[in-house]
Amino acid sequence: MKAILLEQAGGVENLLIKEVEKPTIKDHEVLISTKAISVNPVDFKVRRNPAVIDMIMGKERPVVIGWDIAGTITKVGDKVSKFKIGDKVFGMVNFVGRGNAYAEYVAAPENHLAKIPDGVSFEDAAATTLAALTALQVLQPRVKEGDKVLIHAGSGGVGHFAIQIAKSLGAYVITTSSLKNKDFVLSLGADEFIDYRSQKFEELLTDMDFVFDMFNGDILLNSLKVVKEGGSIISLPTPDFSEEILAIAKERHVDLQFLMVQSSEKGMKTLAELLDKGTIKPHISSTFPLENMGDAHLQLESGRTVGKVIVTV
Repeated sequence: MKAILLEQAGGVENLLIKEVEKPTIKDHEVLISTKAISVNPVDFKVRRNPAVIDMIMGKERPVVIGWDIAGTITKVGDKVSKFKIGDKVFGMVNFVGRGNAYAEYVAAPENHLAKIPDGVSFEDAAATTLAALTALQVLQPRVKEGDKVLIHAGSGGVGHFAIQIAKSLGAYVITTSSLKNKDFVLSLGADEFIDYRSQKFEELLTDMDFVFDMFNGDILLNSLKVVKEGGSIISLPTPDFSEEILAIAKERHVDLQFLMVQSSEKGMKTLAELLDKGTIKPHISSTFPLENMGDAHLQLESGRTVGKVIVTV
């Protein structure tokens, strides 16, 4: 089969397509013929930074990066009970760890997958994995009906799912993005839009119950000014908060946490249900063939992607 190998961190030229053996499967795994792969910012962060590769995937090289797949099961392990050959499935595989998703065939634990609902394409299913699961795991335990929620970067991969999921939970959603994406984020259900380039959200908002932060730094610092005392903030980029941020959070009794998404059968089943009902729908802005994975990475690295980038196999 074809797979994209990364032998050392660096530019997109280090993503090398090679012929390798198909993976073998364990008792509780299935073999998936990959049809679509979702690419995320963590992918290019792993690709270009050896410390990040070590943290997420270990020190063995080469590695096959990627975690988000949709495809058809071609083989099942001896103890697999949830799926059969021919089932169409999607999931975020072995995150944190070795997902080996940039390949024509992927071995995946059955408890990291869900069946793709009827009428949902492989591309849409693949898109509704790491980013959607992140939004779900952040919001579902923390947001209730009537909460005022601020979601930063609402037009991005995680953000565009977060708006839809927060609305499904009954929240009043305010989001930031660039002016060109105003109509897009409002079409997702956002109640208010703030243009981060011309408006300062910290001067417009108060008493937010929850803030979903994608940036850390000054954005997180200013988010502490708008969340109500006793409210909560989840920040995605890093668990390393400045002493100033930690001090303000403590003073205002704000529950400030870092979250890293985890593979989850329960979460994938919930996402399948939300897709099936039409409660969430991914937005795919760009699609590339497997041979052009480097271009997919460059598109994401540009920082201008609306929704998701998908690679077809």
